[in-house]
Amino acid sequence: MRIHAVHKLYDERLARSTRPFLARGGKVERCLYCMLRTHLCICSSKPDIDSQAAFILLMYDDEVLKPSNTGRLVADLFKDTFAFIWSRTEPNPDMLALLNDPQWQPYVIFPAEYAVPERVAAEVSAQPDKRPLFILLDGSWAEAKKMFRKSPYLNHLPVLSIDPDKPSRYQVREATKANQLGTAEVAARIVDLYGETKNAEVLDLWFDVFRERYMTGKLNRTLPEANALKDLSECMAGYSVIK
Repeated sequence: MRIHAVHKLYDERLARSTRPFLARGGKVERCLYCMLRTHLCICSSKPDIDSQAAFILLMYDDEVLKPSNTGRLVADLFKDTFAFIWSRTEPNPDMLALLNDPQWQPYVIFPAEYAVPERVAAEVSAQPDKRPLFILLDGSWAEAKKMFRKSPYLNHLPVLSIDPDKPSRYQVREATKANQLGTAEVAARIVDLYGETKNAEVLDLWFDVFRERYMTGKLNRTLPEANALKDLSECMAGYSVIK
C-alpha cells in the first residue's frame, strides 16, 4: 500500500482541525485511504502505472477531508503527485519551490475563457529536459474559480484547458453546469491530451470503480454483477504505456 501526498495532507489537515469535520455520512466506518465504506474498500485493487506526467493538487481548505473527493484517485495512480492546501496570501513554500524547479513545466488546468489569451496554451509542449506538471484546482466550482482568480503566484503560468465532449459521470456531487467534470475526470482528459492515452483510460476506469463503490455505499445497494472493477482488470491485463 503506497502512502501518497493526499493521504499525508489528510492527516495534516485533520491534525490542525479545531472541531470535527461533519460531512454527510460522517458517522460511516470508512477506509482511511480510499475513503469508501470498509466493506467496499478498493485499496487492494489499485492499478500500477508508469507516467511522465506529474500533478499538483491545490486543494481548497477542507476538500481533502471529503470522502467524495476524486483528487486522491489521481495521486493513487500518478506517483509524482503533490498535494497542498490553497492559501491566497501564504502559499506553501514547498509548492513554490516545485513551480520554480527547472525539471518541471507547470500548467494551470482551467477553462480558457477565464484566462487572458496570451496565457492560454493549445497543447502540452514541455521542453525535452522538462516534464509537465499539471496544477489542478481541487474544490467546488465556486472554490476553484476563487483559487484561479486569487493566486498571484500562478499568474505567470500557462493555462491549459479541455473541452469535454461528454457530460460528467461523477454523480456523487451535484454540478452547477452539465459539462463540469470531477477532478479525476479532468486529469484523465489532460493525460490523454499529453499523449498517454492508455494511462488516461486507466484513470477513467479507476474513477468508475470509485464512483460505483461510493454510490453503492451511499444508497445502501449491492454491487452490480458486471461491475467497473472487471473492466479495469481487463484493461490492466494488456497494460502498456502509450505515448
